[in-house]
Amino acid sequence: MKKNDILTVTIDGYTAEGLGVCHPDGFAVFVHGAARGDVCAIRILKVLTRYAFARIERMITPADCRIPVDCPVFPKCGGCTLRHVSYDEELAAKAERVQEVVRRIGGAEPEFEGIIGSRGDDPEANGTYYYRNKAQFPVAEQNGQPVTGFYRVNSHDLIACGDCLVQSRTANKLAEVVCAWMKKARVPAYDEKSGKGLVRHVLVRTASVGPSGTEADAPAVLCIVAAKQTLPSEKLLVSMAREAYPALTGVVVNHNPERSNVILGRDFRAAWGELYIDDVLCGLTFRIHIGSFYQVNHAQAQRLYRKAREYLLLPEQDGGAPWSPGTLLDLYCGAGTIGLTVADVTDRLIGVEIVPEAIVNAKENAARNGITNADFICADAGTAARELVEQGLRPDAIIVDPPRKGLDENAVKAVVDLAPQRVVYVSCDPATLARDIKRFGEAGYEAVRMCAVDMFPRTGHVETVVLLYHK
Repeated sequence: MKKNDILTVTIDGYTAEGLGVCHPDGFAVFVHGAARGDVCAIRILKVLTRYAFARIERMITPADCRIPVDCPVFPKCGGCTLRHVSYDEELAAKAERVQEVVRRIGGAEPEFEGIIGSRGDDPEANGTYYYRNKAQFPVAEQNGQPVTGFYRVNSHDLIACGDCLVQSRTANKLAEVVCAWMKKARVPAYDEKSGKGLVRHVLVRTASVGPSGTEADAPAVLCIVAAKQTLPSEKLLVSMAREAYPALTGVVVNHNPERSNVILGRDFRAAWGELYIDDVLCGLTFRIHIGSFYQVNHAQAQRLYRKAREYLLLPEQDGGAPWSPGTLLDLYCGAGTIGLTVADVTDRLIGVEIVPEAIVNAKENAARNGITNADFICADAGTAARELVEQGLRPDAIIVDPPRKGLDENAVKAVVDLAPQRVVYVSCDPATLARDIKRFGEAGYEAVRMCAVDMFPRTGHVETVVLLYHK
């Protein structure tokens, strides 16, 4: 097989990123924009040692799961990868991937409870549109005009997108306002190659509902990520943004002078209003700083947290009596959301997070909701766990919700040294989850239950909750 070869193939699966997969002569080829069941002629674009990349040259027989594409910039924009297949196909593919990866990499086959789709109990309610409560739009100049959008896959080539179908309508509207302000006030976009210019990203965070009970007037904060500490014509920006969206509660400037791919700098400043929003999740009110972690899909986050709570409280395998942890350790706790939603069934909750602003939010959130049995520590998860071991603290259960890279070996060892009866692992990457399940298995913990949650419809990402018991 070599570059520019034309092959006739049948697509038989998907990669973790949502590319189609076929296996001519047993060799894996990843095909952009393909759907499982497509019979097509493909052109080989790049050949590596173990796999190759290709594009569809000619469709022979389209798959039954194919649907009309509803976005004008798909698939050029790198935000979505699965807008060309039915949602049922997307859910099936994600459920299969989670099981296959946990079995192959993790060496485990926990009882799989299926995947919770972004439709809730009503199959007619489509929760796959405008679901993200946090948007981060890169900014650039094209044809002399400021634009926002998303980068083409594996590049920093910005694809302009005026109405993203997965970001909130509020975020789309405020991104347009920022572009209009930049044009009116002659504020330059930042240029990555030269390091010149000012506006790098537009960040918008929105609450789930407002006073009307809908998202139309939900509180929101607009943040401009800039290469300098101050913006020209800040008052004009505030005026334009508040006029376009009266429910706005803050306009924030984040200073990021570094020439790197990191979006946010360390310093936040309110040009007007507040640095946070208040939102209700699982019946509790949370204050979320613009820089803090918060699940981006509100409806699915509630379903995810309910599943984690269910796993936390499942009766012991050999008995039927209800069970509740005396002490619960919540690692990577963020603003305390997941731990605080289960604080009512624990004697003591200890949350650990490395982001200082998130810990401040977590403490405020506990107080705001009248939760008095929660303590929060600002530290690295592994370091905090080791310190608790040294103090002789033995939590009955631990919840971990790490970033995409999962737990490092030291964090796994620290959790094992704490010897909880059960671990509830919330993951946004099946591969790192499976790796960590294997590590826990070697230390005597068995993965017994697993459920997938589609937190990110129309993308290749999927969230998973796993219950591990100590053998």
